[in-house]
Amino acid sequence: MDTYILGIESSCDDTSAAVLKNTKILANVIANQDVHKFYGGVVPELASRAHQQNIIPVVHRALNAANITKKQIHAIAFTNGPGLLGSLLVGASFAKGFSMSLGIPLIEVNHMHAHILAHFIDDEKQPANPEFPFLCLTVSGGHTQIVLIRDYFAMQVIGQTIDDAAGEAFDKAAKIMGLPYPGGPLIDKLAGQGDVGAFKFPHPNIPGLDFSFSGLKTSILYFLRDQLKEDSNFIEKNKVDLSASIQYTIIEILMKKLRKAVSETGIKQVAIAGGVSANSGLRQAMLDESEKSGWKVYIPKLEYSTDNAAMIAITGYFKYLKGDFATQTIIPFTRYANQS
Repeated sequence: MDTYILGIESSCDDTSAAVLKNTKILANVIANQDVHKFYGGVVPELASRAHQQNIIPVVHRALNAANITKKQIHAIAFTNGPGLLGSLLVGASFAKGFSMSLGIPLIEVNHMHAHILAHFIDDEKQPANPEFPFLCLTVSGGHTQIVLIRDYFAMQVIGQTIDDAAGEAFDKAAKIMGLPYPGGPLIDKLAGQGDVGAFKFPHPNIPGLDFSFSGLKTSILYFLRDQLKEDSNFIEKNKVDLSASIQYTIIEILMKKLRKAVSETGIKQVAIAGGVSANSGLRQAMLDESEKSGWKVYIPKLEYSTDNAAMIAITGYFKYLKGDFATQTIIPFTRYANQS
């Protein structure tokens, strides 16, 4: 018998709903919030208000696109954290009400685990599912982690940022350069036209498998401040080379730790996940390492890299098969923990 899962994602500023039939996505609808561009970053209160406006139309569109009725849904999965509390509460409240009204199970999903399990969505554009065990570099605006995955729900964080995330480093560097929000994708676009060796930025000396990006942000700030004293048009004149050099540095910091993780664990099955996994430079670095070191690399379809409900639905599917259901009293959490 086929199983239909409705997934809800509302951890930050995108409202998304997806319908999954077993492991195949029938619909994945995302409503973006353009209002944050005016503020140079996500404003939590505005995000939660927009989720309230978007969630019912988005779910309606997803059900229509999947060509099913709500009565065919077997369970509803929703992001319970980490994320912005107001945003999470909108998704959680809707999911609880939907579950109660239809008498179907409620499934809470860890947002970061869902990014990893997006690799198991049945999609012809990402045909290979990783084999256990594998390593996954999860990189986003709020998190940077190396995770050892033994099965769908046995995940161990073996390395993580001690301060800022890689995605935040991209966005802050872009903001310093005067690029509009969100700046990370713009740096990626400009970097393709620049010289990665034009400018040198320091790499942090952090022991083990942990990361740090706060020092890099500071060095970029001070470097540009000094250069602008000499030439007020320095950034404009060197925008593409600055973008290329900054992106190269961030990717090298990530890849150095990932190589170390592979060396220490002996696991050469390596995946990337999270919003920064959409970065073309990181994707190419993974492919290059695969060719150089014999890694078996798994790169998600772009649609499943950034925040989306498809990844929530696939995680919900595996938890449904396990009978791992939530109660109506469950409370969203804002910071990452090893919840399943």
